[in-house]
Amino acid sequence: MQDFTTSFGTSAAEALPAQRAQFIRKTYMLLAAAIVAFIVVEASLFVSGAADLIANVIFTGGAIGWLLVLGLFMGVSFLANRWATSETSKVTQFLGLGIFIVAEAVIFVPLIFMSMYYADDASVLIKAGIVTIGLFLGITATVFITITDFSFLGPILAIGGFVALGFIVSSAIFGFSLGSVFAFVMVAFAGTAILYETSNVLHRFNTNQHVAASLTLFASIALLFWYILTIFSSRD
Repeated sequence: MQDFTTSFGTSAAEALPAQRAQFIRKTYMLLAAAIVAFIVVEASLFVSGAADLIANVIFTGGAIGWLLVLGLFMGVSFLANRWATSETSKVTQFLGLGIFIVAEAVIFVPLIFMSMYYADDASVLIKAGIVTIGLFLGITATVFITITDFSFLGPILAIGGFVALGFIVSSAIFGFSLGSVFAFVMVAFAGTAILYETSNVLHRFNTNQHVAASLTLFASIALLFWYILTIFSSRD
């Protein structure tokens, strides 16, 4: 993980209490707004019928289609992160966050279709959302209560991320299911990522970087929600 304090100054943990409190408030208010925006965009895709088109393109494309979508998502995520950490423009920072929210909404379309089909219960989305928020709040409280720097988790998450990506790509190419066990492992991985990113909010980000901080937290929450929803709709 890039150390953002080098070009922006001291970290939030080293800032004055009033500045640190303002930064945390801005970060989590923007995170809440990002979650609401994600829900609105996702609902709009389904109401407008765009979700059907997206799902058809992905499902009919098979392994190649899914790998292309995954590759595009990773590219957009990289661009969004670069923009969110822009030193020159607040507009660029918010644009990066907005693009990432839309990208997450698009990539969630096929999973929501499958969840609704296999679970046969629209409330599965609400249940998965409640569990996700509950776990996020618990992990966040752990970081803020202990004031521990969990930056040591960075290399572990990097290695785990590459291994997980390898399994995901292999499953798409060779057509095997990763199953519920993988989903549970990824929930643990996402929880660890939230622990790491929440620690970064205090120890790595500058007090002017609330947009970038909220994006990294939103990304980890989205990952956690993805695999909790996968477990709730699993046929295993």
